[in-house]
Amino acid sequence: MNSTRRAPLLAPSFLAADLANLQAETERLANSAADWLHFDVMDGRFVPNISFGLPVLQAVARYAKQPIDVHLMIEEPQNYLAAFRDAGASSITVHYEACPHLHRVVQQIKQLGLRAGVALNPATPVSLLEDIAADLDVVLVMSVNPGFGGQAFIPNTLKKVAMLKELLLDTGSDALIEVDGGVNMSNVGPLVEAGADVLVAGNFVFSAPEGPVATLAAMRDHLAGLELSLSPSRAQ
Repeated sequence: MNSTRRAPLLAPSFLAADLANLQAETERLANSAADWLHFDVMDGRFVPNISFGLPVLQAVARYAKQPIDVHLMIEEPQNYLAAFRDAGASSITVHYEACPHLHRVVQQIKQLGLRAGVALNPATPVSLLEDIAADLDVVLVMSVNPGFGGQAFIPNTLKKVAMLKELLLDTGSDALIEVDGGVNMSNVGPLVEAGADVLVAGNFVFSAPEGPVATLAAMRDHLAGLELSLSPSRAQ
């Protein structure tokens, strides 16, 4: 595994976007500092909320310039993988807690030609990924309990990201570490220092008075000092 740190990727979360104007939101992010577009799918079963699904993803994908990172917070995600690929997903992340046959689901995602990710809830230890880490492209660490935007960042996430980074190094995995929940200007630096590669931000980006484009640019500038010690190439 290449142990050189990567420059962090920024992934604004559409859960916090103006849902009445998703075309406009997608188009104004096209030339922003966003590297991925993060798309949360909730079924009201795995998490106590319902967000959006295939038709909305398909609509967003028509105007998206960045890869769409789909996070399935749903039961039985294996039944919908091909449909989300066809709707425009570039990567699909499923939850460890929702997949009793996780290896099989990860292989299904990879066979569809997509980046395969596994998400961990705050109470799920990273050690449970030891046997599958080498097969993963992304590990998504939830820094809030999944289901609702606008929650406060769980401080223990920093320790968890560092532990995950160590596990990935030990298993020879090149998986990106993604963090989602309560990400803002005060914690992006510590998260990257702990080992985070992809920073998902929702309310902080879309609710900012200056708007998402300026906020993403400010986040990129804020991280620029850290990037001096990172690899010049960024995974896309």
